Amino acid sequence: MQRTRGFTLIELLVVVAIIAILAAIAVPAYGRYAFRARRVDGKELLLRIANAQERYYATYNRYGALTEIGFANPAISEKRYYSAAVDIPAASGGQAFTATANAEGVQQADACGALTIDNTGTKTPGPDDAGNSNGSCW
Repeated sequence: MQRTRGFTLIELLVVVAIIAILAAIAVPAYGRYAFRARRVDGKELLLRIANAQERYYATYNRYGALTEIGFANPAISEKRYYSAAVDIPAASGGQAFTATANAEGVQQADACGALTIDNTGTKTPGPDDAGNSNGSCW
């Protein structure tokens, strides 16, 4: 009697099933990680804008528009995952601002949505927001 070497169909199907289960776990986890990694681009842009606003305020005793503080309007992040705008409420007389970074391209599916920072340093979405489902937004 001659013995054949190799794998049976059942053995191959078991291996394929195990690989499919591992992939079903790994792919969503990688997607959440990718959103968190790209979110740094938007945070960095907002912090640069807030820093420039404080420098401008120290000189002119008011906050300025993006073009006044040295940014394009809208400001685009370095890796182009976010674009930012600054809102200076008319009622504040230039004494307050809110900078908002909106996700662009593949980052638009991020659960955090738009990131904001204001003149008091308040960052949203905050730690209790539902948007933090795939890691802390800030």
